[in-house]
Amino acid sequence: MGIVTTSSETAFAHSPETIYDFVTNPANWTKTYPGSSYVGKLDDLPLKVGDTWEEGGADGEKIFTWHLAIAMRPKLWVFNSVGRLGHDRAGNGGMEGRITVQYHFTQPGEGITLFTRTMTIEAPKHAPMPDGFFRIVNPANIDRYHAAIARELESASPTLR
Repeated sequence: MGIVTTSSETAFAHSPETIYDFVTNPANWTKTYPGSSYVGKLDDLPLKVGDTWEEGGADGEKIFTWHLAIAMRPKLWVFNSVGRLGHDRAGNGGMEGRITVQYHFTQPGEGITLFTRTMTIEAPKHAPMPDGFFRIVNPANIDRYHAAIARELESASPTLR
């Protein structure tokens, strides 16, 4: 397997519950994550372990089907996509492999939540990752994502703190 992992963390002046509730709602991703243009097939929120949904990549054509593996509010949230990554809307194409994303929330000090996002992409050696996947895992994308979360939370009601 070829494996690429990237991780980034940011300290927020919000409770772990506030950060957790915001980032674990995929409907917020199109407002915050640079590679997310569409989120659909969300049934009931908050999502529960075993739930699935889909997300469109930056071009809106590559679809990722996500599965929630762990939901431990407000500590840990893990989801993955296995099989044809970035398939078209009919389920064709894409890259063989697995993506696992972990959101981890800790409190290193009073009134501070450290949000860590780690993405791991695995692909069989006979199915190399296209260059576009390396752009997705660029830590700068995660840092832009974290900055957008801060912006969205700051523009929301002060009662979110």
